[in-house]
Parts: sequence; C-alpha cells; structure tokens
Amino acid sequence: MTDIILSGCCGKMGRVIVNEVAKRNDCQIVAGVDIFADNRYPFPVYDDFSKVTEKADVIIDFSNPAVLQAMLAYAVDTKTPCVICTTGYSAEQVEDIRKASQQTAIFYSRNMSLGINLLIELSRQAEKVLGTAFDVEIVEKHHNQKVDAPSGTALMIADAIAQTMENEPQYVYDRHAYRRKREQKEIGIHAVRGGTIVGEHEVIFAGHDEVLTITHQAQSKEVFAVGSINAGIYLDGKACGMYDMSDMLQEK
Repeated sequence: MTDIILSGCCGKMGRVIVNEVAKRNDCQIVAGVDIFADNRYPFPVYDDFSKVTEKADVIIDFSNPAVLQAMLAYAVDTKTPCVICTTGYSAEQVEDIRKASQQTAIFYSRNMSLGINLLIELSRQAEKVLGTAFDVEIVEKHHNQKVDAPSGTALMIADAIAQTMENEPQYVYDRHAYRRKREQKEIGIHAVRGGTIVGEHEVIFAGHDEVLTITHQAQSKEVFAVGSINAGIYLDGKACGMYDMSDMLQEK
C-alpha cells in the first residue's frame, strides 16, 4: 500500500485524483495540501507543507508553481519522493527540482498521459526519418481556464524533437511578429484556448507535396490522474534521482 500526500487536493485535478484513488486498493491518500484547505475529504488538509504531520511514501503534486519551494523543502527534509505534474515553472524552478532530486526521488513530467508520451516517441522517430526535408509545427489546444501558454506538453514535444535535430532549432511562438520566410531550423508552437477542451496536441511534419500529422486527444482528466497515481506507486522506494514517464514505461 502506497501512502500519498496530495498537493493541490482541492483543485480540479486534485478532486479527480481523490476519486481515482478511491477506486484502487494499492494506494491511499493520508493527507492533502491546498491553500484553499477545507474539510470535504476523509483525510486532513493543510494550507502549507510546514503543517503536515503525516508520513507518506510519496507526494503527488497538481497545484501551482508558487507551492514548489515549500513542497521541495518538505520532500527533501523528510526524504519523501515526489511526483510533480504541475506546469508553468520557470527555468530557475526546474533547476530547483533537479537539485532536490539529488536528495530524494523526483518524477517530473509535464504530461502524465501514456498516449502523449507515445506521441513524443513517434515524433522523435519521425524527425529522425524525415530530417531537414520536413518543417515541424506543433499546435496545442486547451480549455479557456488554462493560464500558461504554450502548454508544458507542447514544449516537451518540441524538446524531444529538438534533441533529434542535427542543429539546435529556434522555437517560434508568434509568427505575426516575423516579416520573413519560415526558416528550416524553426519549430513553430501555437496555442489555442477555448471552451472545455481537455487537451489536444498535434505535431505536423510538412514536406514537399506531403504532410504527416501525429495527433493526441485527451477526452477527460482521468487519464492524467491515473498516470500520476501510477507514477507515485512506481516512485515508492526509488533511489534519489530524476525520473520521468520513459523510465516507468521501460519497466512495463
């Protein structure tokens, strides 16, 4: 049985995770942390990590970048592994995550969907095969309440493709500011916000007289919740270091 502290338990994703954990017999939530702490749950909820007294095997975090420092301090101090699913971190915060992983196990992914991670692998392979003969554009769509743009997942996809390219590419987010032809080294990244779109990502490889498109659509938030719970169980007992979805998939 894996004991979980759920960070962001009162948010939309937090509520979905609580419901998904209730369906399982291999894990349980022993405490929650949320600045909007309330008593709706059968476990204690604190408004700050400094107030948590329960011991757990892992932290699952779907909260806000502002929570990161307090959470990492708690994770390092108590040697509690941490699954970080929050997006919108600055480069400095990502570096803080990497430093913390030297003292406790951290699973960091900007998307917990199995399908998205397969899309990333397929996109990486497509870039290896198609190379400079094809231009790469990424389009991501999310609901109108999402704050960060482009999505962390879109950047994840772009980074994976960039690692495969011969030369370091330039990410272009807003073409109306550019009065020039598209350069081959560019990766275009475009964000759409509207309605209740859970999450859609499309990778376009556009060549001469042909276009290859790889697309993933998330139909509900449950796919991300299940992925984060599975990551938490996977991380339980792991040594210090950085882990991601590819590490977990290799053990399947």
